[in-house]
Amino acid sequence: MDSAAVEIDGSVMEGGGQILRISAALSCITGSPIKITKIRAGRSQPGLKAQHLSGLQLVSELCGGTLQGAALSSTDISFNPSKIQAGNYTADTHTAGSVCLLMQVSLPCALFANGNSKICLKGGTNAEMAPQIDYTVKIFKPIVEKFGVNFDCDIKMRGFFPKGGGEVLVTVNPVKELQPVVMTERGNITKIYGRAFVAGVLPYKLAKDMSTAAVRTIRKEIKDLYINIQPLQEKDQAYGNGNGIIIIAESSTGCLFAGSALGKKGVYADKVGIEAAEMLLRNIRHNGCVDEFLQDQLIIFMALAKGTSRIRTGAVTLHTQTAIHIAEKLTQAKFSISKCGDERSSNVSYLIECEGSGVVNPHL
Repeated sequence: MDSAAVEIDGSVMEGGGQILRISAALSCITGSPIKITKIRAGRSQPGLKAQHLSGLQLVSELCGGTLQGAALSSTDISFNPSKIQAGNYTADTHTAGSVCLLMQVSLPCALFANGNSKICLKGGTNAEMAPQIDYTVKIFKPIVEKFGVNFDCDIKMRGFFPKGGGEVLVTVNPVKELQPVVMTERGNITKIYGRAFVAGVLPYKLAKDMSTAAVRTIRKEIKDLYINIQPLQEKDQAYGNGNGIIIIAESSTGCLFAGSALGKKGVYADKVGIEAAEMLLRNIRHNGCVDEFLQDQLIIFMALAKGTSRIRTGAVTLHTQTAIHIAEKLTQAKFSISKCGDERSSNVSYLIECEGSGVVNPHL
């Protein structure tokens, strides 16, 4: 192992799998070897889980790197990256581990390859503790494309807890460099829409109940917009049983926000709808330009871009602070966070600024 490996404490701040994903991706892109210790040390089951392990192996494969200590429950790994190669890749968690989290770690790397890559991801598409695939496609994708990222995401099969079995095909086009993004004006909310789904043996009525309860909840606060949340029965493209909802709000300046929730055994459908609606409402009260879930996902792109990105947010999450900490450790990027005065909203908003490191794709 290279003696100059950057040492990363996997237990700091948020202390979860996110540290692993950002560290591995940035190591792969910058070519700096890393050593991560105390992985998920504070979690009830410390160390690598299936989804983390699949993600690390995928990144290592993308760049022909060498990986040490990569086994289930391992708390220490070393990674020595080599050149990022375009190609066809597959990562399979063999569980309901999130395909969206696999995409989070692999997408930034594939951007700096020498050609197009096709990455087949297998696991859970609509899983707890991770973005739902609908969030990735409808919120993350259009916003991250502002950086110059270009990718397609084809949902072949949906998979849920506990079986998994979902499959998503991601096609990534390489970039020469990423451009900075400025999102500081929220504007007004102009549209609210979404989907409430059931899959497998679950009755269609659950989808209608989730939708109705969500619309009713939003109506209490937003009276002047038509709210269209479509109840759907997932027929052929779902493996196993599941239900969930995602509600999206669009602003006049092109900002996107979401609230989502998944059904669980013993939880009434209307409760799932209300949970998603309340999450959405919470995220459009602060007058920031991104919701609490997109915040941390954009940090790596801000860090890699050439120039200054400025994004206005609600309260800065611990995930975001952790992402910034890792990005500053592994790149030349410099971040600052300042409070915004705001006459339009009683809730405080913040400005995250980043002087990006301007990573250039050596292959293009």
